[in-house]
Amino acid sequence: MLERTLTAEGHSVSSAADGGAALAAIERSVPDVLVLDVAMPGMDGLAVCRRVRAKGLAFPILLLTARDALSDRVAGLDAGADDYLVKPFEAEELSARLRALLRRGREPAEVLAFADLVLELGPRIARRNGRDLRLTPREADLLELLLRKPRQVVSRELALERVWGDHGARGSNLVDRYVAYLRRKLGPPSLIHTIRGVGFMLGR
Repeated sequence: MLERTLTAEGHSVSSAADGGAALAAIERSVPDVLVLDVAMPGMDGLAVCRRVRAKGLAFPILLLTARDALSDRVAGLDAGADDYLVKPFEAEELSARLRALLRRGREPAEVLAFADLVLELGPRIARRNGRDLRLTPREADLLELLLRKPRQVVSRELALERVWGDHGARGSNLVDRYVAYLRRKLGPPSLIHTIRGVGFMLGR
C-alpha cells in the first residue's frame, strides 16, 4: 500500500520484505530516504537502523511502529532514526514527513557514525550506545578524523597534522595520550586499536 501511494506521488520506490533484504537493497543502491517498519520479520527495523548508521550512511530514516510509548520513541531515535511515525497514520502525514526529511537530506551530512558511536559535527556532541560523552575540542577533532577513516590506519603524523597542525610536535607522544583519553571516555569494548609502529584504527 505504501509503495503504491509513494509511487503515485512521483517517488521511485524499492521495497523489501525483511531486514536482511533491506540491507541488501541498500548495498545495491543507496536511497535518498529510508522508511523502516520496526516490526519486520528476522532483523527488526531498529537493528537495520543501527547497521545503516554503523556503515556511516547518513541519509534520513523514518521509523514506522505501532508502539507509542516514550521509551519506544527514544529507542528509535537512539538507534539513528531521524523521525518516528506511530500507526495508524494518514498517508498525507507520511508524505509530509518524507518531504521534510528529503529537504533535510539534501544538506551536507552532519553526523558521523561507527558501530554504536555517533558524532554530531555541528555541536561536536558524541554519544556511544545512547550515552553522552564529554569531549574536549581536541578529542572531538581526533575522533572525527578516526570516524572519517573507519577500518583504516591513521598514522600519528597524519593526526598531528590534521588535529594539531603539527606545530613541532612530531615525535612526541601527544597523539597516544589523546587516544588514551578517548578510549577511557568511549568505554569498553574498545573501538580504537593500536597498530604497532604506525598509528591507530577505528574498528570492532
